[in-house]
Amino acid sequence: MTLLQLYDVAELQNEVRALAQQRDAVILAHNYQLPEIQDVADYVGDSLGLSRQAAASQAPVIAFCGVHFMAETASVLSPQKTVLIPDLDAGCSLADAITPAQLAAWQAQHPRAITVMYVNTTAEIKAMTDYCVTSSNAVSVVEHILREHGQETEILFGPDMFLGAYVEKRIGRPLHVWDGECHVHAGIRPKDIEQVRAEHPGADFLIHPECGCSTSVMEYSAAGDIAPDGVHMLSTGGMLEYAQDARPGQTAIVATEVGMLHPLREAAPDTEFIAANERAACIYMKMITLPKLRDALRDLVHEVRVPADVAERARVPIERMIAIS
Repeated sequence: MTLLQLYDVAELQNEVRALAQQRDAVILAHNYQLPEIQDVADYVGDSLGLSRQAAASQAPVIAFCGVHFMAETASVLSPQKTVLIPDLDAGCSLADAITPAQLAAWQAQHPRAITVMYVNTTAEIKAMTDYCVTSSNAVSVVEHILREHGQETEILFGPDMFLGAYVEKRIGRPLHVWDGECHVHAGIRPKDIEQVRAEHPGADFLIHPECGCSTSVMEYSAAGDIAPDGVHMLSTGGMLEYAQDARPGQTAIVATEVGMLHPLREAAPDTEFIAANERAACIYMKMITLPKLRDALRDLVHEVRVPADVAERARVPIERMIAIS
């Protein structure tokens, strides 16, 4: 990057901060956003954590630097606020993996089943759901359902098949799991892990449960092919907690979207964080840029608003999840 480019970034960041103050806006950025977006944000975190920050904030305007379903969730939890997304086309391959019509047909095939959906879904899908989950609480939410409704309760789990497979292995029984995936996490495969671990023996291994290698890693650990004490199945929030507790000089391989490396390195500059796959970048997350953020704040454009009836129904599974967590 040239000095001119660095100067332009700094100028844009100053302009964005001034506009946010002028608009009485809070800027929220997901962990997978570009570093210059994370650095200008008031809060950086995972999708649900940011939506909860939006609900707790006194600011009437929320500039949500993430993908569309995240801004929708913020709108669901904060219907009285103006939620902006810098690029309305910033979608999500996982959220697009199931449509309302597909979910309705699946539910019709299993009329007695309880529907559990990852929070990485559209507001319309959440409105048809009994419980939402995040990657960090999916196991505990499903265990709660089984305790409350019986161990033989049918559960429809979606849309992420890798997270679903992870939950199945943790609870020791099958679920009905939707065949969907995040294109970024699905691209992190066991061969990537084998190669990078061979290059960095002794490194810890931080893996997001959405990854295509997650269930394989669990099997390798159970078989003794991977030392289980070095493997950590973590949400993005859990990865940040790991970084905060890491000892100086520690090396950790990170199996998730590469944007996560920036907050990890900020939290633990004396720890070496290595991407499991350097190509694991979300094109949708990277659509959010400083000029687009500036324009959204300056012109108050690209508002995301969920219809009141959909928002009312979508709020129920989110609140149930939060109550359990």
